[in-house]
Amino acid sequence: MVDAGRDLRLAAALVALADSLGETFEVSAYLGRFADDCVTLLGADAAGLLLVGADAEVSLVTSADPTGRVRGLLEIQHQGGPCLDACASGEAVPPVRFAGTEAAERWPRLTERALRERMTVTCAVPLRRGETVIGALNLFANGRPEHVRIQLELAQLLADAAAIGLAQRRIHDDCRALTTQLQSALSSRVRIEQAKGLLAERWGVKVDAAFTALRAHARRARRPIDAIAQELLEGRLDDGALEADRPSG
Repeated sequence: MVDAGRDLRLAAALVALADSLGETFEVSAYLGRFADDCVTLLGADAAGLLLVGADAEVSLVTSADPTGRVRGLLEIQHQGGPCLDACASGEAVPPVRFAGTEAAERWPRLTERALRERMTVTCAVPLRRGETVIGALNLFANGRPEHVRIQLELAQLLADAAAIGLAQRRIHDDCRALTTQLQSALSSRVRIEQAKGLLAERWGVKVDAAFTALRAHARRARRPIDAIAQELLEGRLDDGALEADRPSG
């Protein structure tokens, strides 16, 4: 029987993951909501995310975690855990029971902490965009192992959707930064051209001579030529101050 309510929640989660281009977008809020959705949709009791930035800086985000236990389970994984394994391999880490020998052998410190926090099962999937892995989603359950049914395939699809959302946000931010730089460069060029024309008209010289004076004055003052041009246009710098840099002849 189709669970219409669950399908709607899944659709809403996917729409939220696609919505990463808004003016008020904030990465930690985006991932926090994603972690909460994973708990709701995947049958987990807690979820955490490890995100690796372009500068190799690691960020941790969890689902609702009033006591900090999930964050603790993520932080201890610098000594080993499914998050690191998923990031390193780019592949999912299937559910592992903390009470079994496998977990104790692979991640002894994490296993000890998880059992103390009454977590029984964990798994992880990478956040990946193509061949690029930018982090991992770690799921925890505290029910009896036979009752835990974490859907790893769906977890991977959601993680891939989150990675795509983050990647398109990064592209968006890079494009905005480039546009701002280009606009600034264009505005600067326009100001310099206007200042050249102003000096050329006042002095009765060619614009090349006016530009030479602007550039020489900027170098002597050790200031950007754009700043000199701006002050000249606004009347905060008298053209007489540039006379010493005016080409002869």
